[in-house]
Amino acid sequence: MNIFIWLIVIVLLVFVLAIANSARLVIAPKRQRLWTNPKQELGLSYEDVEFPALDGIRLKGWFIPAKSTPSAVAIVLHGWPWNRIGTKANDFLGDLPGSKPINLFPLTKALHEQNYNVLMFDLSNFGESAARIPVTYGLFEKHDLLGAIRYVKSRTEVDPNRIVTVGFSMGGNTVVYTLPETTDIKAAVAVQPNTSSLFGERYRTDKYGVIGKLINIPIEILYRLFGAPKTAYLQPVYAAFGARNTPVLYVQGTGDKWGSVADVASMVAATPNAVEPLYPETDHRFGAYQYVVDYPEQVLTFFKECLG
Repeated sequence: MNIFIWLIVIVLLVFVLAIANSARLVIAPKRQRLWTNPKQELGLSYEDVEFPALDGIRLKGWFIPAKSTPSAVAIVLHGWPWNRIGTKANDFLGDLPGSKPINLFPLTKALHEQNYNVLMFDLSNFGESAARIPVTYGLFEKHDLLGAIRYVKSRTEVDPNRIVTVGFSMGGNTVVYTLPETTDIKAAVAVQPNTSSLFGERYRTDKYGVIGKLINIPIEILYRLFGAPKTAYLQPVYAAFGARNTPVLYVQGTGDKWGSVADVASMVAATPNAVEPLYPETDHRFGAYQYVVDYPEQVLTFFKECLG
């Protein structure tokens, strides 16, 4: 009998810990510290910059000037729960369990070599930027990107008519949510954007099995208690309908157990000027992120076609 009771206690403890950890990640993840910079990693000169989001939240990042200016600018948006560099995926308390390391600097280098200015910055609640709790997976983070656009347009190095964006995961969502709000973005790449409720359900089922399905409701309740909208309302596909004439390239890995090809395909269908999407063969969600980092030529070609 005592063994049976202890088993129940252990199961309940695992259940509570799973809820607590998942809720923390959803509401306000532990921040990842910056572990390098463009000079150390790429030998590139850069400027530490700080600017306000459209709603006043202070954001921090790096501005890497092009070889010759004025020139186009690429704004790179990281995923969740990363920072402007990517993720080391080595912090049990700070990373999404099951994550793999991603370093965005090779993409930065490729953009710089094609004479782009590059802005890499931490979205609100991540890295060194100020907090806007809870995280809303692009819905309110669009204010960050709109602030970044306003900032780069103020710089003499930037051609204000040649602004492009690349967003990963939550950063991809942010791009999609931002497109109806501005005509300044001339081309956008969204790498594995997702419907938050679908992602959450698929992720927890993959990582926790049956327990994952049971914890969805308490996590939703905790998320709402922190002032968040229902996750069912976080639907980037509806924002995609308002993307106007901005060309958008979507990228989604075929082996992503957390996201969904069908989910991204619905965004492609909704986006007025979506180009042929990329569906690289992968065996993990992080495979498509790595694909874009390893093969930036397709992104560069897309931008070149859009900018001329």
